[in-house]
Amino acid sequence: MTPFVQPPQPLALYGPDFAADPQGHYRRLREHGPLAPVRLAPGIDALLVIDYQAAVDLLRDTHTFTKDPRAWQATVPEDSPVLPMLGYRPTALFSDGQVHARYREAINDGLALIEPHVLRAEVAGVARRLIGEFSATGSGDLIAQYARRLPLHVFVTWFGVAPGDAERVVDGIAGMFNSAENAATAYADLVRVVTDLVAARRARPRRDLTSYLLAHPAGLDNDETVRQITLLMSAGHDPTTNLIGNALLHMLTDARYAGSLHGGAMTAHEAIDEVLWQDPPLANLSAHYPRHDTEFHGVRLRAGKLVLVSYAAANTQSGPGFSAPGTRSGSSAHLAWSAGPHRCPAKQPALLIAMTAIEQLTSQLCDVELSIPIDGLKWRPGPFHRALVRLPVRFTPVEMNAAMEPTDAATAPDDAADIAHDLARGVAHDLTRGVAHDLTREGPPAASIGP
Repeated sequence: MTPFVQPPQPLALYGPDFAADPQGHYRRLREHGPLAPVRLAPGIDALLVIDYQAAVDLLRDTHTFTKDPRAWQATVPEDSPVLPMLGYRPTALFSDGQVHARYREAINDGLALIEPHVLRAEVAGVARRLIGEFSATGSGDLIAQYARRLPLHVFVTWFGVAPGDAERVVDGIAGMFNSAENAATAYADLVRVVTDLVAARRARPRRDLTSYLLAHPAGLDNDETVRQITLLMSAGHDPTTNLIGNALLHMLTDARYAGSLHGGAMTAHEAIDEVLWQDPPLANLSAHYPRHDTEFHGVRLRAGKLVLVSYAAANTQSGPGFSAPGTRSGSSAHLAWSAGPHRCPAKQPALLIAMTAIEQLTSQLCDVELSIPIDGLKWRPGPFHRALVRLPVRFTPVEMNAAMEPTDAATAPDDAADIAHDLARGVAHDLTRGVAHDLTREGPPAASIGP
C-alpha cells in the first residue's frame, strides 16, 4: 500500500484562493490519499473523500455511516457558518432508514406531479421573457439577469411563494451556500418565508406543491413540511443556477463551441454533461458520520467524524487507470447527482430546466460572447458550491417581440398564475391510496421522475 503523509494542517476550502482554483486544491489533497483533511470554516475540520471508488463506497454504505449530524453538531459552535448547510433538520437529507424513507416518499411523490412538457413550456416562456428584458441593450450579466432568475420563477410557481418573497428565497439560499458570517441569518429568513407559506396553505390549501406535501399520506407536520420545502429549494435553486451558468461559461470558452453559443459543433446537452463531470455546481457535500470507530479505505475514522464527498475531485480523479489529470473517473457515471439512497431526486427536472434555458439563449442571442477576459471572472467563495459571481457578455442587440418567438409560444402559459393552475389542474392526490392521478385522462398513476 502506498504510504500517504498527512499535511501539517487541513487545507482550507473557503476564501478566494479555493474559489479561484478548486482543482489545484484537489490535486494537492490527492497527495494524502483517498481521504484528506480539510477546513470548511475557521475551526471546522472534516475529511474530504477525493477518490472515486471511495466516494461510491461511502455513499452506498448505510451500515457504517449515518446521515444524522447531531453527535458531531454538539461539538460545533452554535454560530458556525457551516451549520445552515450541515446542521440537523428533520429532512430526508439528515435521516436514515424508515425516517428517511417517509420523507423521501413525500418528496418523490410531489416531484412526480411535475409534467415534463408543462415544465418545458414554462421554462421556455420565462426564458424568452427574461432574455427580452436585456436583449436590446447588447450586453448583460447571464447570472444575475438570467441563470438566477429563471429557476427562481420555477420554484416560486411550484410552491406558491408570494412574488414579494422571491428575492428573500434567493438571498436565503445564497447565504447558506456561501457559508459566510451571515449564513445563519440568511437561512433563518428563508425558514420564515416558508413557515408563513406553510401556515397559509394549512389554513387554505391551493393547487401547489406546498399544499400537496401537507396533504400527503406521510402526515408531515408543519415543521417537517417547512424543512422538506427549504431542502428542495436550497438543493434545487442554487445548484440549477450554477449548472446553467457553468455550462454557458463552458460553451463560451471551449474551442469546440467556436466562442459562441450557436456556432460551435457541441450541443447544450454535451456542455451540461461535461460540466457535471468536470465542474459540478455542487462540488462538495454528502456529509456522513461513522457510527463507530472504523477504518475506511485505509484511513482510521473516529465515531462522529465529519466526512464529506467531493463530487468534483472524484469525477476528475487522476491515478492508476486514468490517463491524465482532469480525465473522467469510472466507466459510466459521474457523481454530480450523488449516489446511493440519498441521490438527488430532482435530476430530471433540473436537467430539463438547464437544457431549456441554454437552448432558448442559444436561439435568441446567437453571437453572444464574454465581454471580459476569462481570468477576470470571479467565483463565489464557499466550500460547497462552484458558482460564478457574474457572467458578463456582449452580443448584437435584438428586439424581442411575439413574432420572433418559437411556434409553440402560443400554447405556453404566460405567467406564474396560469402555469401554477396548469401544473395542478391535471393532477390531484387520491388521499385514500396515496397516488398521483392525471384527471384529464383514464390510466395508471403518473410515474415518478425521481428515484
